Order: sequence, then structure tokens, then C-alpha cells
Amino acid sequence: MVISKPMQPALHLTTKVLPGNKIEIEIPEGEIGDTVDVFVVLPKKHQATKRMRPRADARRKGTRTKQAICIRNN
Repeated sequence: MVISKPMQPALHLTTKVLPGNKIEIEIPEGEIGDTVDVFVVLPKKHQATKRMRPRADARRKGTRTKQAICIRNN
């Protein structure tokens, strides 16, 4: 026997962070004093990675010969 509970109403809102790291939301339903659960999902921050172009990397490692550099510059 499966006893199901009625589903809770839920809202999905998107808002911007305000000065002072605060958010403000308005809900269409609810009464003053109601307790609500709020979940905040922060965006992923991409970490800066050092990436070098292969040609620049090759020059730094000294893998190109002087002859190859002279031929390319002519």
C-alpha cells in the first residue's frame, strides 16, 4: 500500500544579488508570518587557467631552431 501526500506548491524564481550580498523575492501567495524554505543556488565560477598558444609555448621552451625562426621571418 502506497500512501501519497499532496504535493507542496513550489516556485522557481531568478533574481539578482543586490548591494550588500542581499536578494529580494516577492511571492504571489503567502501570508505575513508564514514560514517558507528558500534554496539559493549560486552560479559556478570559472577558475582562470593559464593557457598559452602552442607557438608561444614552443618559443619559450626553445624547441624551435634559429634556422627555423630565420626562415619563417624572411
